[in-house]
Amino acid sequence: MFDTKVAILVLDNLPTWQKLNVTAFLATGIAGAAPEAMGEPYVDAEGRRYAKLLGQPMLVFAAQPKDLLRAYRLSSEHSLTCAVFVRAMFSTGHDAANREVFKAEPADNPDLVGLALRGPKKAIDKAIKGTKLHP
Repeated sequence: MFDTKVAILVLDNLPTWQKLNVTAFLATGIAGAAPEAMGEPYVDAEGRRYAKLLGQPMLVFAAQPKDLLRAYRLSSEHSLTCAVFVRAMFSTGHDAANREVFKAEPADNPDLVGLALRGPKKAIDKAIKGTKLHP
């Protein structure tokens, strides 16, 4: 049904609140990078309007550090849309600080705790190979 796939990989050993936080931030990154993937606004029976949601499923996978780094590297090789979250972002309080700590990470080996990918199904499947859907 969809030519593209969205996968969110989250480090498996994080506390639950951090997993949820990372997943939420990464989902907004994909939505922001792919406005064409957004559905129409929701309208209830009374005519009240609600925000648009991404028009395709987002699957969340449990990952180990090696899985995150592999997917990160493949995202670049395959020109996939990639949203990232590094461990240092837990210690910041706003977006500008998040960008600063990300920029300070080694480009070839960031301390990833999560990433989200969007792109052609085959490329996403290759990038997430070996991971399992989050329980």
